[in-house]
Amino acid sequence: MSTHLVVGAGPVGAATARLLAARGEDVAVATRTAATARPLDGIRRLHLDAADPDALTTAATGAAVLYNCANPPYHRWPETWPAPAASLLTAAERTGAVLATVSNLYGYGAVDGPMSPDTPLRPNSAKGEVRAAMWREALAAHRAGRVRATEVRGSDYLAPNAVSALDARAFGRALAGRTVQVLGDPDAPHSWTAPEDAARLLVAVGADERAWGRAWHVPGNAPRSQRQVITELCAAAGRPAVGVTRVPGPVLALLGLVNPVIRSAKETVYQFERPFVIDDSATREVFGLEPKPWAEMLGEIAAGSGF
Repeated sequence: MSTHLVVGAGPVGAATARLLAARGEDVAVATRTAATARPLDGIRRLHLDAADPDALTTAATGAAVLYNCANPPYHRWPETWPAPAASLLTAAERTGAVLATVSNLYGYGAVDGPMSPDTPLRPNSAKGEVRAAMWREALAAHRAGRVRATEVRGSDYLAPNAVSALDARAFGRALAGRTVQVLGDPDAPHSWTAPEDAARLLVAVGADERAWGRAWHVPGNAPRSQRQVITELCAAAGRPAVGVTRVPGPVLALLGLVNPVIRSAKETVYQFERPFVIDDSATREVFGLEPKPWAEMLGEIAAGSGF
């Protein structure tokens, strides 16, 4: 039995902890809200600030893998990510734990064609710059022999409890028969990620030395536009299809004046204006992982939406 430390208890962090615990591993989940967070069966809860390298090092001592599943406030990534990212690297170096990080596709910027892990990192947003810098620093430390690091990259999460481009609000409106407004082009093909698939890949790369020193893409189902997702969700729930329209630019600008999350999301609308598709072939070939069935994903969303 190995010891594992998961930092962050969002959808991916919680799924990672449960997967490890189900395998009989000793698992601890570290968050800043451990005292008030929902318990995870058979999993220890630790209260700590991931930006504190000494506290994180103490917690990670003896761990085989340190999983970075943290997710600072979306609209404040440039200010809030550097400290915990540096702390996680420090803890991994001090303890010898493999550093396995959950990331996303922001670092690639606007692309023409499917994104593979070999696609150059050319961010065109502040959030993309943050994620690209985190990986470059971890990779430099790996190549210098200071740490063993790897990263998994998924697209927008699609799940009942995920904070994403399509979330509980959109699902609820659709299943209530109301028109859904979305960012960008409703018909642009887009890859979607199940949090459980990200967790399965994270556990796999943390334990396999073939994965270290590079990034991997979470396996996903065939790309679907936002309109297709909403239409297929309604069909899965036995409800009539609803209209799907884009949020008008002036409305988005007005909402951004009062909502910092929407204001910060404007810089990544490009991801929904053109095809934004993952190439996950390397992950499938090396690890033999397949995505969660699409019908199962939609069924869970429909059930979780209360309709």
